[in-house]
Amino acid sequence: MSTGPEPSAMEFVEASIGLGGNIGDPGRSMAEALRSLDQRDDCVVTGVSRLYRTPPWGKTDQADFFNACAVLKTSLSPKQLLDLCLSIERGMKRVRIERWGPRTIDIDVLTYGDRHVHEEGLDVPHPRMVERGFVLMPLNDIAPDLVVLGKTVSAWLCQADVTGIAVADEGRDWWRLSER
Repeated sequence: MSTGPEPSAMEFVEASIGLGGNIGDPGRSMAEALRSLDQRDDCVVTGVSRLYRTPPWGKTDQADFFNACAVLKTSLSPKQLLDLCLSIERGMKRVRIERWGPRTIDIDVLTYGDRHVHEEGLDVPHPRMVERGFVLMPLNDIAPDLVVLGKTVSAWLCQADVTGIAVADEGRDWWRLSER
């Protein structure tokens, strides 16, 4: 079930996504994913956070992750956006073996306008995003005033555990650089 109107043809809605990975070169993978989204007619990347190095969450006996968030305008429905993100993951050889385990790339749809979506395989806003410093810190870079579940991202960040999270790249154009 979703609440809120469906976007009409070529109506663009602001959505946010979270990206992460800890196998191979996650920064390069995330940059490639963002460029793939930005090259489409139905998605325009309008803001990208700094790149963060974060300790593993959930399953802690693995390498640190790199995380970032992006805001984009899209004419895709929430489900179509998720399907596109999953397709990009598959194209980058993402294999889902273990929950919270190592991965080449992970792309999550965090928000989609002010809509609340609860469908099989898709919950928006992302159900655990307000508990995760590795999501809130980068999202705060680009959307501190975005309201999620009744509070701004910056207010949620004040309550989040950000232990061990560090900026890995101060620039906001790290994803555009061809030689990552």
